[in-house]
Amino acid sequence: MAKQATEIKVHQPLRVSLARDWRLYFMMILPVTFYILFCYKPMLGIIIAFEKFNMFKGMWASEWVGFKNFEFVMRMPDFKVALTNTLWLNFVGLLAGFPVPIILAIMLNEIRAVKVKKVSQTLLYLPHFLSWIIIGGMVLQIFAPSGVVNTALKRWGWIEKSIPFLTEGVHWQTTYTLVGVWQSMGWGTILYLSAITGINMELFEAAKIDGANKMQQIWHVTLPGIRSTIVVLLILNVGQMMNIGFDRPFVLGNPQVQKYCDVLSTFVYRAGIKNSKFDRATAIGLFQSVVGLIMISTANLITKRLGEEGIW
Repeated sequence: MAKQATEIKVHQPLRVSLARDWRLYFMMILPVTFYILFCYKPMLGIIIAFEKFNMFKGMWASEWVGFKNFEFVMRMPDFKVALTNTLWLNFVGLLAGFPVPIILAIMLNEIRAVKVKKVSQTLLYLPHFLSWIIIGGMVLQIFAPSGVVNTALKRWGWIEKSIPFLTEGVHWQTTYTLVGVWQSMGWGTILYLSAITGINMELFEAAKIDGANKMQQIWHVTLPGIRSTIVVLLILNVGQMMNIGFDRPFVLGNPQVQKYCDVLSTFVYRAGIKNSKFDRATAIGLFQSVVGLIMISTANLITKRLGEEGIW
């Protein structure tokens, strides 16, 4: 009897919760089902990375080869180039792009004219919702040898030859990075603006009473107030160092800068999917995920050692 009473007591909070909030639990069925079917169930496909996959036999009947796919891929010269480019482009993009949304959020927060603020926010957010196909066409029209920038610079007499923004390695990487910063800075600004609005306004009033000017208020109140948000987003960005979208390098790249624009996502498409080598493509994807997990865990551990909260 005592055991049954204990079990009833243990399970009672769950029953009470289900009875009280059954509508909320019912609403969770659809998203939970979605994640199970489209996020967790496909993870079984990881075993393809350890097989000589035959699409006609399926992944359960294909020959098991262990780590041979990983060994084969990592010995390919193009893999080393793609890995180096992925890390380098993500690193440069992080250095150039991470501070920009923070600065923009602080600037927008200081604008007092409501209409000017709304227009500025809209203009900053708009590039995030544009397809990379559209952005690629814009970049070609602006930075091509006969594009807007080179034509204007020649007319003003600043240059004699066209600057190879899209046809020379270093210039291409610079253009790639700046276009990426422009496309994503508005979206990051939303997150920091939300964090800034959560800061207690009494802290700003106290800083004014103490004689702090605007820059001192930003340095001693605003930035410490959004420090936790900055740390979390930095950790997440470090964890994405091994991952890079396919559309951006594929659209902006061209054969003239192949050794500079070939990244892991385009390498997977060319060496794996395009040649129907799904086992090798899966091996590369699993390699990226494992290294990314190690990097984000390391960044989180270092953050905690430095006294910050981290993401878990």
